[in-house]
Parts: sequence; C-alpha cells; structure tokens
Amino acid sequence: MTIHSVVIQKLLTTNAQLGRRVAAHHFKIYSCGSRNRMTIIDSDKTLICLRNACSFIGELVRHRARFIFVNTNTLFDEIIDQMTKTIGCRNDTSWRLGGFLTNSSSPRKFRGRNKKLNLTAIQPPDCVVIFDTERKSSVIQEASKLQIPIVGLVDSSMPWDIYKKITYPVPANDSVQFVYLFCNLITKTFLYEQRRLNAALGASAIAKPEIREEAEQGDKIKKASKDKIYVLPYERLEPASEDLTETKQLLDKLVVLKFNGNLGSDMGFSGPKSALEVCHGFTCLDLVVNHIESINSKYGCNIPLLMMNTPSTHDGILKVLEKHPNKNIHTFIQSQHQQENIEGLPVSRTLDKSSAQEKLYPSNLLEVFLSLNGSGKLEPLITQGKEYFLLLQSENLAEVVDPKILSHLIKNNIEHCVEVMPSTSGMQETGLPPQEGKIQSKEDVKSINIMWMSMNCVERLLQRSDLGYTSSKFFDRAFAIDIPWSRYLPVERTSDLLILQSDLYTSAEGTLVRNAARANPKDPSIELGLEFGNVDDFRSRFKSIPSIIELDSLKVTGDVWFGTGVILKGKVSIAARPGMKIVIPDGMELKNRFITSQADIGTSSL
Repeated sequence: MTIHSVVIQKLLTTNAQLGRRVAAHHFKIYSCGSRNRMTIIDSDKTLICLRNACSFIGELVRHRARFIFVNTNTLFDEIIDQMTKTIGCRNDTSWRLGGFLTNSSSPRKFRGRNKKLNLTAIQPPDCVVIFDTERKSSVIQEASKLQIPIVGLVDSSMPWDIYKKITYPVPANDSVQFVYLFCNLITKTFLYEQRRLNAALGASAIAKPEIREEAEQGDKIKKASKDKIYVLPYERLEPASEDLTETKQLLDKLVVLKFNGNLGSDMGFSGPKSALEVCHGFTCLDLVVNHIESINSKYGCNIPLLMMNTPSTHDGILKVLEKHPNKNIHTFIQSQHQQENIEGLPVSRTLDKSSAQEKLYPSNLLEVFLSLNGSGKLEPLITQGKEYFLLLQSENLAEVVDPKILSHLIKNNIEHCVEVMPSTSGMQETGLPPQEGKIQSKEDVKSINIMWMSMNCVERLLQRSDLGYTSSKFFDRAFAIDIPWSRYLPVERTSDLLILQSDLYTSAEGTLVRNAARANPKDPSIELGLEFGNVDDFRSRFKSIPSIIELDSLKVTGDVWFGTGVILKGKVSIAARPGMKIVIPDGMELKNRFITSQADIGTSSL
C-alpha cells in the first residue's frame, strides 16, 4: 500500500468526504458526485489543498509571521487551545468583537465615558486561519478588506461571496475528527519550520555577525542553570530606532505594572512610600505617572499604568491619583495574604548575598498575576495586543521605560528579564569599554526590583499555577541587563531625599534631570545618622537643602542642624559628640571639612 493510499484512508476515517448538500456551482471542482442529495468531496483534492495550505503556513513561519486562529464552534475549543499552546501562539479571541481588525487603529470613544477601547492588537496578523466558515462571523470580511490571507475550511454549502475571499480553501466536512487532523498538521508544520529556522540561524552565524551574536546569546541563556544568570551590559544594547513611528509601535506593546505594597514606616512616614513627597512638590507616584504620560505624548503611544495596591496602601494611592484624572491608570487590590508577602522587602544599595536569589524574582509574582487575572484587567490587555509587562516593585525615580531594552527583548524573543546593578562600584570607574555578556552566579548580582515579562510568559505562569510552580522554579534560566548607576534613583532612606531634593536634580516631564554642572558622573555618597532617619526630623533639621553640586561624600552623626543656603563641597564629615549640638550657620560653605564641635566651624580645611 502506498503512502498516498494510507493518507487517503486517514481522510476517509474523518468523514472529510461527506458534504452537507448538493454542491454549489463554484464548489463542483472539489466534488466527485452526490448521493442522497449529499455531495461527495474528492479526497485527492482535499489532500492537495491541505498540502498547499500547510506549505503556505510553513513559509510564513519561516518569516516569523503573526497568526490568528479563529474558531466559532465550541466543539473545537479544546483542540485549538492544545494546538496554540504546543506551537507557542496565543489563542486570540479578539475576533469576537466586531471591527477587531478594521478598527484597530481608531479606538472608539464611548458616550458618557472618558475612556477608549482598542478592539484588537496594534499590529494586524499576517494570516488568519478559520476552522468553521459556515458560522456567521465578520472575520472573513475584515481580513479580506485589509488583504490579509485566509486559510479556511470550506464546505459544499458555502456561498460564493464568502468562498471567493478565502485565499487557501480546504474542502472538507468540518467534523471534529477532521479539525483534529488539520490542527495536527498545522502543529507539525510549525514545529518543523521552527527547527529549520533555529538550524538556519546556527548555520548563518558564521557568515552574519549579527545573527551569530543573537544565536550565541540564546545559547548562553539556555546554559545558565538555576543558580546562574546570563548578564548583558546595558551599553551592549543597540540604540532604539530614531523613527518615531517604529518606537510608537514598540511602546504600544507595553504595560507598566507598579507594585504599591511598601509603606513608608521605615522612614517615619504614615502612608505608602509611593505617596511620599520627594522632589519639588512631587511624590514618587507623581513622577512615575508624569514620566509615562510624557512618553505617551512624545511618541503618540498608549502605555497603560496598572497600580497594584494592598488594603493598607490603597486609600493613600487613590488620594495621589486624584491629581491625575482622565489618564490611562487602573488600580486593583491584593488580598491580605498577598500583602504580607509584598511588604517588608526593602531594596538595599549594599549586596545581601543571603537573600540575593530571593530578591532576583519576587516570591509573590504568581500571586500578583493571579490577582491581576482575578480583577478582570488581564484579558482586556491581551485583547489590545499588549505583549510585555514592565514590573516596578521599588521606588526608582530614574527613566525606567526604556525603548532600547524593550526592542532588545522583542528582537531576541526574550520572555523575561531582570535589571541588575554592577557587581562592584569600580566597574563604572575603570574607563574600559563594556564587555560581552557572561554567565554569573545569582548571588553576585544585585536586583533593583525591575522586571520585564512577556504576555506569553505570564499566561504560562498562570497555566502552571495549579502544578505547584513557584517564581524561582519557573525562572530557573534567566536573563539580566546590567544597568549603570544613572538609571537607578531609589527612595530608601532620608539620605536619598537629600540628594533628590537638592540642586543636583530637577524634574522635567516626570523625569529627574541631573544638573550638568556636576563633573563627577556619580552621585555623592551620603550617610545621615539616626537623628535624620525620620522624615519629619529630616525636614526640621534642614532649613533648606544644601547645595551638593561639588560634594563627594557627606557623613553626619549626632545632633546636627543646617541653616539655609549651606554649600557642601568635597568630603565633609560632621560628628556631634553626645550631649553636644552643632548648628551650621546660614550661607556657610564647607569644603573638605571634619567637624566635631561648634568651635570647629571656624577652623581651616583638611
């Protein structure tokens, strides 16, 4: 028996040859007669059409095309879901909304609501695969209008106006058995072409340096064990495109998720740390919101900001958000159990090796997305075509939304990435060019609690939630970007407030801009004693924040008070003995001074 005969017999077992009724005129090319007013479909021609359709799909897979699989029959749901999970495609249900393609670039504004709803992905698919064209759906009309190729099952009763719009028709009875066979062929086509593509990348690496670099990076990430992480210097990333349209399309795939679980109690602040005023009347949250709004305004994109609050921080966050009406900001609350997991995770500038691995990935990450999914806010993001989350767990006031990082993750198909700090402070002072990425121990890197995750990664994490997966187990093989100190402006202690509220930084469109007059690329090292640990005490001990443009380091201990207009330069140390008080007079300039008493104010410099 020939292979062709075996395949034909397989088709016959699925009842693919049974049509619904006498064939329409345009369908007679696929029929070989009728019996009892039922069309008999030619199995040879079904096989030919199957080969053509799979060949076309395989060609698109080689070019990394985007697919949407449309199923209007609930009998096929489980089959389609299994196929999309196996081939790594998202089962997009946005087609259920009318205008899911044709209205994608023009969101509708509903009367009575100051909200916009984007009905589908920002980028249209390269191919639409339909498994039940008999049922009514606007997908075929919309795809045809946009000239998107359609692969679909067709039956003898299909009208001509629909049939003519299908690029690769597959004549067959849309039984469950045949749909299963069709999905099996698509799955094998995808997996085969993906293996060929990976092999081609490896073979072409010898001739094309950019492909070789991408392949080598992927290999290094795969080689990283659960205790290792592949770290790439920030300077090695390619610059973002100068084309505003390309950058807009990139940023339209992003969602920013801000964790607001930390209270300011460690600094004597009664509310959430995000509501703490840090710079020129702005709170931490104000700066984040203004930064994202400036990005949206500059590129014309639509980056939503999600606020995940705990019961203890929710009211304080809503009070701050009253200053930002009519913006794309959404809030939801975690349960009390999840709040306990988030609170008490301060980020320290000093590396704590005993907890570095736990800080690399938040242990409550699964609960975060379970809470997001339970709030009903995850599905609309998928419908809008969002592909990446930027997770902010700490109060970092630097420019965190970086198109350069997002572009690198998308181009290299990296599904999760953490931002880490240089292992040693001396790395920024050597003046040597940045090195290639390397595999390091997770204990030797310092996470700043900023993480990027793809939507596919989030969906897999949720799917495995019932299997007992934890964040550390799910992210055994990891990728990190070693960012410079200039991209990390935390709010952890009152010493950070001194830097942020000084003349060293100004706020412009939600971004803190460094004073160009400072020659040293690093911020000064500041250590304030316990007397300054409380926010209220910090504010009372400074009549005004000193000028620190030329300051290298400052160490203050004991009962010390600062007047207005004080200027600090070089290395300054002020240590008041127990029972003594030191007052720095108004307008005093201290340069390279070591002061232990009020009498030392008039002594010479070091």
